[in-house]
Amino acid sequence: MGGVSVFDSLADRYDSWYVRHPVTAENEVNAARKALSGARPCLEVGAGTGFFAAGLGCIFGVDPSIGMLRIARARGVEVALARAEYLPLRSSSMRGVAFIVTLCFLDDPRTALAEAFRVLRPGGRLAACIVPADSPWGRKYVELAGQGHPFYSHARFYTVDEAVDLIESVGFHVVEVIGTLTYPPEAGERPENPEPYRKGVHGFACVAASKGA
Repeated sequence: MGGVSVFDSLADRYDSWYVRHPVTAENEVNAARKALSGARPCLEVGAGTGFFAAGLGCIFGVDPSIGMLRIARARGVEVALARAEYLPLRSSSMRGVAFIVTLCFLDDPRTALAEAFRVLRPGGRLAACIVPADSPWGRKYVELAGQGHPFYSHARFYTVDEAVDLIESVGFHVVEVIGTLTYPPEAGERPENPEPYRKGVHGFACVAASKGA
């Protein structure tokens, strides 16, 4: 994961996004919750400040940024300083694993997904949520990355098709893709219910997959 020091030093700024955009954040939590489908116990990989882990009821979280994890711990998440490619958990120990806007920051997303596959029990659930590169939100973030944004400049944004290919390449069975954020970044926020993903329409997409058909 590139730029870990940036996430350490700007953890409060990162977390403030959820305060400034509460409706959009809740829309994203609802989509991720639907993708995870109540799987417990669950782990968030790249948990950051723990906003999603807490919202999803995932009591475990890992991240390579100690600055982010301090905030996550304050939210009641049991955290470990670790990279997604080397999870400090036993094989088949989790029923759910969530990657919420994490794949785009990983140096080796395929290895990270393989680790998620390892720690999931047979029949376990993966929720991998992204900002699709070909969505209005993705295009905006790519633009900001090109302008040197402290977080997005370290990201590699994927399309849903690319994310599905990565997820299936390590053995997962994709069940459904859920979308939200039909409004563009510059528009006013509004509550939305998660729905089947529509390419070019949804700015946030969660790929739901299982370990086994």
